[in-house]
Amino acid sequence: MKDSKKNSDRLIWLNGKLVPVNEAKIGILSPTSQFGANVFEGIRCYWNEKERQLYAFRLDDHYLRLVRSMRLFGLKNPYSMEELKEYLKETVRMNHYKEDIAVRQTVFVDGMGSWFSTEPLGMFIAPIGKARKKVPLSAGERVCISSWERISERDLSPRVKVGANYINSRAAYLEAVNKGFDAALFLNRMGYVAEGTGSCFFMIKGNEVITPSLTDSILESITRDTVIQIAKDELKLKVTERHIDRSELFMCDEAFFCGSAVEISPISAIEGFNVGEGKPGKYTIEIHKKYIEIVAGDNIKYSNWIEPVYDCGV
Repeated sequence: MKDSKKNSDRLIWLNGKLVPVNEAKIGILSPTSQFGANVFEGIRCYWNEKERQLYAFRLDDHYLRLVRSMRLFGLKNPYSMEELKEYLKETVRMNHYKEDIAVRQTVFVDGMGSWFSTEPLGMFIAPIGKARKKVPLSAGERVCISSWERISERDLSPRVKVGANYINSRAAYLEAVNKGFDAALFLNRMGYVAEGTGSCFFMIKGNEVITPSLTDSILESITRDTVIQIAKDELKLKVTERHIDRSELFMCDEAFFCGSAVEISPISAIEGFNVGEGKPGKYTIEIHKKYIEIVAGDNIKYSNWIEPVYDCGV
């Protein structure tokens, strides 16, 4: 699938106006520029060629989390849920996307304040073409365990999507790449497995799918919730949310990351130990297949999770 629009030709929604991407500017002295004072959502929309429609995935859940992030971050939400939704749809429609895309919707502290400022607020919505992973999955990532600890409730809440939180992931990812790995896996303050750099973690032992609990310093992830429901309802697997010890990583049959950006991303090795046969496992492949069916609007059982962007097929 080819991008229908060059990245440099995109229109960005910025504070109520659609402007060319190169004209979408934020002040260099704003708290968002200086201190990462922003909250955001990464929302995926998938093109259904048969229906000639673009479907946004779990919009209501994304905006509920965005509103919660604003509240926790000390920002007074000026937008209704319907406004947040309509602004995204307007932006995508005006860009005439007929392909899979990713949309970054960010509420930020503007003006010329400091790290503690809570106003004035701005918002931008930035879509970009991003193709889905091909079915079936064929390769996995080589992962290291980061020397950096995952942020916890004692310092910055990992449950919400705050821009500054991702410096933690940046440090771990750069460390992994410098060591010759593809990705990193965090441990939390208690020494249990937390998550990847911008993605949640699952492992499979036998017919049991295991993932860290929400109190293990992880994002309250929408994709994680989706995977749990797919594993339970579609594959009829046992799903357990619990602490995961480091040594368990080297004895699991399958493992993968998940998130809006990475979708389902298999792990082939951890710290040099092959996961299973060192390639995507059968349940990981099946979960990904079901996931793509759902997000693209090809599984009517989950039609309440998808929302058409265009008023009718285009």
